[in-house]
Amino acid sequence: MPSVRRTRPGAGRGAELTRAAIPGREPASGRPEASGYRVPVTPLQVTCLVLVLVATVVGVAVFAWGVARIVATIRIGRPLPGRWGPVGPRLATLLREVVLHLRFQRRVWVGIAHWAVMVSFPVLFLTLVSGYGQVVDPSYSLPVIGHLPPVEWLTEGIAWASLVGIVYLIALRQVVRPHRGEGAAERRSSRFFGSSQPQAVFVEATVLLVVAAVLVLRGLEYALAARTGSPVATAWHFPLTAWYGSAWAGAGTTSLETAVVLTATVKILGSMAWFVVVGVQPTMGVAWHRFLALVNVYARRRPSGGPALGPLAPMRAPDGSPLDLAAIEELPDDARLGVGAVEDLTWKGLLDVATCTECGRCQEQCPAWATGKPLSPKLLVLALRDQAAATAPYVRAVRAAGSSDVSGASTADATPTVHRTADGRYPTVTDPHLGMDLVGSGVIDPDVLWSCTMCGACVQQCPVDIEHVDTIADLRRYQVLMESAFPAELTGTFTKLERRGNPWGMPARGRLDWAKGLPFDVPVVGVDVESAADVEYLFWVGCAGAYEDRAKRTTRAVAELLHTAGVSFAVLGEGESCTGDPARRAGNELLFQTLAAQNVEVLTEAKATKVVVTCAHCFNTLAREYPQAGGRYEVVHHTELLNRLVAEGRLTPVDRSADDEAAVPAAASNPAPLRITYHDPCFLGRHNQVYAPPRELIAAIPGVELAEMPRSGSTSFCCGAGGARMWMEETIGTRIGTARAEEAVATGADAIATACPYCTVMLSDGVAAVASSTPSTTSSGRPTPGTADPSGAPAGAHGQGSAGRPAAVGVPEVADIAVLLLERIRPATTD
Repeated sequence: MPSVRRTRPGAGRGAELTRAAIPGREPASGRPEASGYRVPVTPLQVTCLVLVLVATVVGVAVFAWGVARIVATIRIGRPLPGRWGPVGPRLATLLREVVLHLRFQRRVWVGIAHWAVMVSFPVLFLTLVSGYGQVVDPSYSLPVIGHLPPVEWLTEGIAWASLVGIVYLIALRQVVRPHRGEGAAERRSSRFFGSSQPQAVFVEATVLLVVAAVLVLRGLEYALAARTGSPVATAWHFPLTAWYGSAWAGAGTTSLETAVVLTATVKILGSMAWFVVVGVQPTMGVAWHRFLALVNVYARRRPSGGPALGPLAPMRAPDGSPLDLAAIEELPDDARLGVGAVEDLTWKGLLDVATCTECGRCQEQCPAWATGKPLSPKLLVLALRDQAAATAPYVRAVRAAGSSDVSGASTADATPTVHRTADGRYPTVTDPHLGMDLVGSGVIDPDVLWSCTMCGACVQQCPVDIEHVDTIADLRRYQVLMESAFPAELTGTFTKLERRGNPWGMPARGRLDWAKGLPFDVPVVGVDVESAADVEYLFWVGCAGAYEDRAKRTTRAVAELLHTAGVSFAVLGEGESCTGDPARRAGNELLFQTLAAQNVEVLTEAKATKVVVTCAHCFNTLAREYPQAGGRYEVVHHTELLNRLVAEGRLTPVDRSADDEAAVPAAASNPAPLRITYHDPCFLGRHNQVYAPPRELIAAIPGVELAEMPRSGSTSFCCGAGGARMWMEETIGTRIGTARAEEAVATGADAIATACPYCTVMLSDGVAAVASSTPSTTSSGRPTPGTADPSGAPAGAHGQGSAGRPAAVGVPEVADIAVLLLERIRPATTD
């Protein structure tokens, strides 16, 4: 057969083939090939072409229908201004999050595998496009870029990486998913508990099918090119597929072309089947997140990066504007505060729940879920997602009818009715699906809502930037402000905050009792100094620091250390009131606003600019939330300030090992260093990224060894006091503080260092519980420093004793870092 040069219709430059005479080769049609063009297509190609075209029309249409339903559901949400700009920082953050996969830093291999699978979708999309051409002409390639080496290298590299990645992810899911026959505790321990396994399997199988089809096609393309003598049949164009494609080159041309057509058809049909399935199920987050996550990350609360931690989002009016006390008073009487029904969520809240990929990383990190409570951030989000999808059509129908009120529906009548006003222009639609109380109706169990400590672990772990804590806060706001439905323990807490300005209900005149007996006077603003401008720092003592006995030790220690370092400070004394953190996180936004306004006024009158605090919750509220109320201050945590003073040489810790040896004559001549484990308070570490100063401060103490717990730093486990849980009993599962104390005791530490009075209280309770059940032994065998109270909760919180008694033998002390530091700063006491 003479050499024939031909160009097939529709083929680009890459499809030009110079075919030499090949013994035994038959034309694809089975008939002798004429000069120029052959018979265009075979019956098989016609059949495949019809299949892929029909599948494409159906797949794209159904997928577009799914997109429309998701958009329509999100649009029922309330406005949320400011989430679309500034464009530059948001785009930069989105690009950084997507390219670097920052939320997978602690799961390196999972992150790499997920990145490869994610990138395969846009990169391998071109292979889907070329697949349509290959159904018509097996030798088809895209014009210009079809055989452009960099594109081919990228395609094959990503395809192989994606294949390895999806196989790894499939295997991982099979290992960690809940299995039949396991006990309830074992099943709950899986982060995939409650996730839709069939949906995940379908998505993973589709990815595996498509990627495998791409690699098979690349091998067949090489074999066909080699069979026909094309110059592209080299490893330069097929760097990662020529090795097995060459093994197929011995097959007949007809067989290779048929294989290309069939493989391309399978790849297209598989892709379109995925489009149909996900389009029919707009709540299939495991599939939809690959699109919605881009929008959700872009619209995050902090445009320049970082999860929605620190300050709570302000409560908002129906038009999306933030509400302060003045704005709340101007609202109509029937205005709904917080989130009671799904239509009360903002559009970002609805986008959040639609984006959830059901990976369960939030659930895995949640302290409530880990200790047997019903709260799972993932399952909460999924419940809201399903309710939103079910309710959205009714909300849209109401709005289409012209009603502006979709929240006052009655559940008594299951039949939608329309009532027109006198002018007949503004109908009101009553439907049982509208205004449905999410908690009262059972969509969200009260125990789920009130189990949250607002530690922020779920928000930090979420790879698609869902703002769980803000949503839970809004749900609580509605229950407290609109329904007066909240745990009974909070009734007393709210009353004490309103009447006494502190959750202990103690009189203001007792706020300086902690200073009694100090060898120096503590100046009070307005009494001893004219204003806070006359000193370096205003020392915000906080309610716990003023009234709770164990926290008083911290307050006194900080005051002594500042005095020793020559740092001038003053306190507000009776002028100080609760920052409002317990009220706000319990959902009582009105009480928080009242307390915040009062404190901002006092701080303004005191001319306070630089504030030091010992409570992580006060730190977060003053520094991050009071700007919402007009108060802006330079706030430092006491561990930050003390660490700076040590670094500057204004405080010099000394080695007390000689004192320890004298106290314990039987000790070895070279006693083991004092082992200290540090517990990261959630509102200091996770919410405000203060991790290094406390550890540097501990490291600066001579004769001390830091023993980190398995969960520390950004993955630290909560003490259980946040989210106003300090004032509520734990009646379900294990106490969170006890679980954390077990982890701390297991390090063999002599002391557990904290940096928040709430943590001190909860861990003291936990250590006492651990000691009463399984006595522990410290690593050094010598007495722990200072004093401890293993008795239990603080007076006024859970009704038990006070601090001041020696630590029990073998029980690690729980003490603030300032207390531990002070013992190495002040001269040793002698009896």
